[in-house]
Amino acid sequence: MPSAYLPDRGVLRVSGDEAMIWLNNIVTCNLTGLVPGEARFGALLTPQGKILFDFLVFAGTGEAVGFYLETRRSHVADLAKRLAFYRLRAKVVIEDMASAPTAGGRLGVVATWGDGEVPQSAIGGADPRLAALGHRALLPEHEAREFPVDNGYEQHRISLGIPEATADFAYGEAFPHETLMDMLHGVDFRKGCYVGQEVVSRMQHRGTARTRIVPVEASALPPPGTEIRAGEKIMGQMGSSAGAQGLAMLRLDRVEEGLAAGVAGDSPLALVKPDWWQAMWPA
Repeated sequence: MPSAYLPDRGVLRVSGDEAMIWLNNIVTCNLTGLVPGEARFGALLTPQGKILFDFLVFAGTGEAVGFYLETRRSHVADLAKRLAFYRLRAKVVIEDMASAPTAGGRLGVVATWGDGEVPQSAIGGADPRLAALGHRALLPEHEAREFPVDNGYEQHRISLGIPEATADFAYGEAFPHETLMDMLHGVDFRKGCYVGQEVVSRMQHRGTARTRIVPVEASALPPPGTEIRAGEKIMGQMGSSAGAQGLAMLRLDRVEEGLAAGVAGDSPLALVKPDWWQAMWPA
């Protein structure tokens, strides 16, 4: 059954009378109308438009009312500090649910896809990035740990061409377009201002995003961080992989030049265009 506990994912809760308006004003996604059972994909950016944190946002209900941000477990505390920086006098409460004081308050993350049974949870929803990714559920940590840890989720994610922070890009170094957030419903280009909005909107309207994370295939993929070259020219670097499938951050204009010139490296990579891809693709 394709369900897996994701130990590297943690949860932060934002609650209070002004939680929705305040959070909506600083993140890339539009939280207006978000209800329990749904989710949004978004990020908190630097003023220069680069991703500081990305996350899935869920709405709680009843005693669990509030907004739940699922992100890298190792970055939950840093995200809480950054959000507190923007809180000022807003009536909001920010809580780290990945390392809550009591075990009963801690939340774990479970992913379910394919024909896997969706855990019964008041907090969760379909993954907003891509329907094929399946469903996410936020459960008490002890319940989440009952699911298998390594059950093919990473291979599933990579096969769909979905980037993951720290595995495929570093926080503070990549723009939303480079990590495909513009195509995976992570940026609402019609909402009002948010941190870094001017830079992201300019990239969207001018079409200046030349660097993208793209799916690649090869009989033997190099380790993460390996430079990818065509002759002497650096195309980008390798990200995560599973078997013959992987993801790589590439300058697509340079890839196109290399393809036109018939230049390849020692172990040629094949670029694989996902069926959901909408941006420029090397000819």
